[in-house]
Amino acid sequence: MSAPGSLFVKACRRRPVPRTPIWLMRQAGRYMAEYRAVRKQYSLLEICKKPEIAAEVTVTAAERLKVDAAIIFADLLLPLEVMGLPFRFEAGEGPVVEKPLRTPKDIKRLRTDRAGDLNYVADSIRGVVKHFGESLPVIGFCGAPFTLASYMIEGGGSRNYVQAKKMMYHHPEAWRDLMAKLVEVLAAYTIEQVRAGADVIQVFDSWVGCLSPNDYRDFALPHTTDLIERIQKTGVPVIYFGTDTATLLPAMRQTGADVIGLDWRIPLDEGWQRVGHDVAVQGNLDPVALFADKKDIRRRAEAILTSADCRP
Repeated sequence: MSAPGSLFVKACRRRPVPRTPIWLMRQAGRYMAEYRAVRKQYSLLEICKKPEIAAEVTVTAAERLKVDAAIIFADLLLPLEVMGLPFRFEAGEGPVVEKPLRTPKDIKRLRTDRAGDLNYVADSIRGVVKHFGESLPVIGFCGAPFTLASYMIEGGGSRNYVQAKKMMYHHPEAWRDLMAKLVEVLAAYTIEQVRAGADVIQVFDSWVGCLSPNDYRDFALPHTTDLIERIQKTGVPVIYFGTDTATLLPAMRQTGADVIGLDWRIPLDEGWQRVGHDVAVQGNLDPVALFADKKDIRRRAEAILTSADCRP
């Protein structure tokens, strides 16, 4: 670990801190002139696979924004490639999986022995750790099993996740096999990130809000819990984040994650009450609030801090 005594890591562990630490998702975003200059030379996947470039855009963003933690530049879908599912990015569409999983046989063909091919992300982390030393912690991350499985089956973005849910309902054994394979690869991938110096791992369940609480408990919770427990054995805290998850928060707490992410659809104090005050929370300013004027942004941020009520 690079900065285990940092403000950010202490807050993840619910230890006393002099102020609430701040970080932003997608720190190296399209709004940054420096990042746009890099994108003129390289595609998004090329940046991910060139550790020196990925480290550079991570460092530039964290220093420019003066945040309390740097999140490594990578993409959620990188593990799909090493499992045998190539994907590409289409302008205006986002990621597209070339041959989505549609049958149990497709799932059987997936590989779990090539997680080491993702070591370029760990190398990127090493570059960021070398730059910051103990002055700034680094957040590594991966997608959660449910969200990655949905991408693999749907083939890209989705409104209703019909194909993924059909697989869950009609082929529950194949679904469990898929989730087990994902956990195997994701655990190896994130543990390598920790070895490279990541201080915290965030597990992104971007699409899990499409599930009912019962389906979440049956089809996602056991596998996400397995992944989080494996990561925690390295000694780093784990943040578990989903969107549109207000109804799932009590079940998400059962994963044992150290921090639960709350999105803007639920007030922070209400969300914290649902998961229990014995766990840390992160959130929950609506990203689109950044289009408001500065006075309104400040008011919204202060309202979040007020609702946190100085809890650890």
